[in-house]
Amino acid sequence: MLLEVRQLCAFYGQSQALYGLDFALAEGAIVTLLGANGAGKTTTLRALCGMVRMTGRVSFDGKPIGGRPTEDIVRLGVAHVPEGRGTFTRMTVEENLLLGAMTRGDKATIAADLDEVYGVFPRLKERRRQLAGTLSGGEQQMLAVGRALMLRPRLMLLDEPSFGLAPLLVGELFAILRRLNRERRVAMLIVEQNAALALDLAEEACLLETGRIVMAGPAREIAKDEAVRRSYLGY
Repeated sequence: MLLEVRQLCAFYGQSQALYGLDFALAEGAIVTLLGANGAGKTTTLRALCGMVRMTGRVSFDGKPIGGRPTEDIVRLGVAHVPEGRGTFTRMTVEENLLLGAMTRGDKATIAADLDEVYGVFPRLKERRRQLAGTLSGGEQQMLAVGRALMLRPRLMLLDEPSFGLAPLLVGELFAILRRLNRERRVAMLIVEQNAALALDLAEEACLLETGRIVMAGPAREIAKDEAVRRSYLGY
């Protein structure tokens, strides 16, 4: 398994947000975390990145990473695309992308990877000298994903990638994610309010309620569950 999570608990100060989560993600797999606002989905991604206090066991490619500094986890090939995109608005598009490769030592291949990201997102190439803060919401989301790709990640943690995007752009972005997964075998753990989209993209799904996993299994099976359909799929 690429990522193994056992008895993961997470805390904000004295408040506990996650209670003993168990799940795993194979190399090249896509898993989605579903749940209402406040269920603990974003906290799960933050805990995996070392951004909140956690207990339990987290292994990446067989190495324990629980409690390690965020930059160490990034160097292993774990890229976090936070909700709200997290772009550096006063830097250009290209400067933002190059930031994604900061932890890499293979300078010779970074230029080639930049060209590859521009191939995936031609709009970013057109705007490469533009300040990131002047981009539309959809373009900023593309930039956030592009910056994560500059790490050459083995695992992408995506927090609400469709947030605030027009439906046409959402379809385009998810098609790109599917292609990246198929062509580069990038594994993905996706938090997404659009449950139908997420379940269509993912192989496995976990449903969180108040910091606990209450249902887990193949995404197709979860999508057929009557309670999931009523609460998250709207039919």
